[in-house]
Amino acid sequence: MRPCPTFLLVLLRWVRLRMCARRWRYNNGNNSRLPLCVRQRWAYLKLMVNSLYYNSLTNSDVVMDSLMEPIFWMVDLLTRWFGAVFVCLVVILTSSILLIAYVGLLPLILNTYSPPWIVWHIGYGHWNLIMIVFHYYKATKTAPGYPPTVKNDIPFVSVCKKCIIPKPARTHHCGICNTCILKMDHHCPWLNNCVGHFNQRYFFCFCLSMTLGCVYCSISGRNLFLDAYSAIERFKHMDLDKSGVPVTGMGQLIGILPPGQSTYQTPPPPYTFRDKMFHKSIIYMWVLTSTVAVALGGLTIWHAVLISRGETSIERHINNKEAERMAKHGKVYKNPFNYGRLNNWKVFFGVEKRSHWLTRVLLPSGHAPYGNGLTWDIYPIRKDMIPV
Repeated sequence: MRPCPTFLLVLLRWVRLRMCARRWRYNNGNNSRLPLCVRQRWAYLKLMVNSLYYNSLTNSDVVMDSLMEPIFWMVDLLTRWFGAVFVCLVVILTSSILLIAYVGLLPLILNTYSPPWIVWHIGYGHWNLIMIVFHYYKATKTAPGYPPTVKNDIPFVSVCKKCIIPKPARTHHCGICNTCILKMDHHCPWLNNCVGHFNQRYFFCFCLSMTLGCVYCSISGRNLFLDAYSAIERFKHMDLDKSGVPVTGMGQLIGILPPGQSTYQTPPPPYTFRDKMFHKSIIYMWVLTSTVAVALGGLTIWHAVLISRGETSIERHINNKEAERMAKHGKVYKNPFNYGRLNNWKVFFGVEKRSHWLTRVLLPSGHAPYGNGLTWDIYPIRKDMIPV
C-alpha cells in the first residue's frame, strides 16, 4: 500500500519543526526564546486545546457542573423512573394515618370529649383533609406550563440549548421532564411533576395543608402517644417477669411474707392483641406526623419566604449571583418581579377583593393564576388592590 500523501506532508512538517527548534536551541542556548514560527504554532496548539473546554463564561461553578453532570443525569433518570412510586408512597402513608384516625381515634373522641371539642376536631380535621386531597390532586394533574414550540412574536431572553426553542423570562429547562417549564421552581418527585406557573399555588397550598395536618395530629396525639408507649413498656416488663410462678419460700425465711399468706403473684390485667395494635398504631401515627411536620414545615417556610420576595427557588440562586455581580460595580440589583410582600401574596393567590381571601385561600379553588407565564408586565397591581 502506498502511504497517504497528506500524512507524509504532515510528518515532514513536524520533523522540520522539530529540527528547527533543536537548531535554534543549539545555536542560542536552551533558555533562549523559540523562533517565531515555533511560538506561533505552539500558541495555535494551546488555543485548540483550550477551545475544547474553555469560554469567556467559564468559572468554578461551570467546571463543577460539568464534573457533576453524570451524577445529575443519573439522579434525573432515577427520579423519572421512581416518580410514580413516590406518589404511591404519599397516598399509602396518608391513607394509613386516616385509617388510624377513623378506626381508632374517632370512637375515642366521641366517647370521651365534650361536644364543643368534638365539633372542633371533626370540623377542622375534615377541612384539613379536603384541602390536602384537593391541592395534591391538582398539583399532580395540572401541567406547570410549557413555552410554545411554533414561531411567535413573544419576547424571549435566551434559547434553550436542549429544546432549541426560545425561552421567555423565568422559563427554565427540566432535565427530568426533558422540556422547558414556565416560571419553573423545581421538579418535585413527590408529585411526579414540575412545579411551575400553573400549579405552584396548588403545590404550596398542599405543603401548607399537610404541615398543618401533621402539626394538628402531633399536638393532639401527644398524650395518647405517651400513654401508648408507657403501656407497651409496662406490659413488656410484665411478660419478662413470668407472672404466676410461685415464690420458693424465701419470703417467709427473711420475714417479708407473713405465715399463711399466698405465695402466688396477682396476674396482670389481660393485654390483648387488639390493645397492642392500637398502642403501636398511635406510636406510628405520632412519629410519622411529627417527622413530616418538621421536614415539610421547613420546606413550607422556605417557599413562603420566596413568595414574599417574588421569586422562585431557581431565581433565588440567579438573583444572588446577579446582586453580587452588580455590587462589584457599585450598583444595587432589584428583582423586577417583586411587587412588595402583600402584593406578591395577592398575585400568588389571585386575590382581587376581600372575599377572595375566603373563597380562593381558605377554601379549595381551581382558578387560574394571573397571566399566561410568557410575559410578566400584565399583572393588575392597581391602587384598589392595595387595601384588600
